[in-house]
Amino acid sequence: MKRVLSGIQPSGQLTLGNYIGAMQNFVKLQETEECYFMVVDLHAITVPQEPAALREQTEAVAALFIAAGIDPAKSSVFVQSHVRAHAELGWMFTTLAYMGELERMTQFKDKSAGKESVGAGLFVYPTLMAADILIYNADLVPVGDDQKQHLELSRDLAHRFNTKYGDYFKVPEPYIPKVGARIMSLDDASKKMSKSNPNPGSFIALLDPPDVVRKKISRATTDSGREVKYDPANKPEVSNLLSIYSHCAGQSIEQIEAKYDGQGYGAFKKDLAEAVVSVLEPLQAKYNEIRSSGAIHDILKQGAERASVVADKTLADAKELMGFLAPKR
Repeated sequence: MKRVLSGIQPSGQLTLGNYIGAMQNFVKLQETEECYFMVVDLHAITVPQEPAALREQTEAVAALFIAAGIDPAKSSVFVQSHVRAHAELGWMFTTLAYMGELERMTQFKDKSAGKESVGAGLFVYPTLMAADILIYNADLVPVGDDQKQHLELSRDLAHRFNTKYGDYFKVPEPYIPKVGARIMSLDDASKKMSKSNPNPGSFIALLDPPDVVRKKISRATTDSGREVKYDPANKPEVSNLLSIYSHCAGQSIEQIEAKYDGQGYGAFKKDLAEAVVSVLEPLQAKYNEIRSSGAIHDILKQGAERASVVADKTLADAKELMGFLAPKR
């Protein structure tokens, strides 16, 4: 079995894009691989967070993992800050990273643009992300296109450590599905669907009620013309909606194109809304059950304990290779 590691930040509401681009893949991967899925709360604080909101969102994201089909008996589900080795190895990798390569990170440039001051955490958090991945010696890392640059840094740091201190870390590979890896905004298909978008109509939140989902999809931007065709270059808006439909209904793009041949966008969007609702309603029911039962706390405790067994050994090995004096036992 290959080892898989991925995580989602507890900032804002998780969206249908998170579900299709990440969580659906998590569910598939746990059937064949050894999986570690975490709520990355240490990454969330690279920008200011309200304490009560951070706690609530951390629990909510963890519960949505389980509601989406991640089985805590098959996968380790945990909160990043509950496994302390992440932060320590993150600092060690910060000392191996160069200013220039961190300055080139697209997400840092985007998030710091136009701001008078930027927190140092936002600048160095890619080295913590590298530690998240490498501390489990992960073989595969499910990432969206926008995270490939950070994975490349993780690969570079693994090579750098191995060259300097001895061959220890695996060099991880990205896992990127061909269709639906990056679900785009409902109001502008040139931008990724994001929970941080100030326009709530641009994304479908996993906890949106059915009527809200239907309204958002009915108002989703479409291209000129009437043809329901997958053509990202010339019809990006409809192509994005087709990707969503395909993943929610379990049908191929070709099947959906044939179904709406000559019908225009009206019937297509109406049925798309029902396909999305049919996915979200059972997920929301299971989420509410998990939250009301309080079971998520035991799940996270057990997940952190299993993850710590692997992470603590990796940290101890890496510290020994770097020349740290081990404490007396």
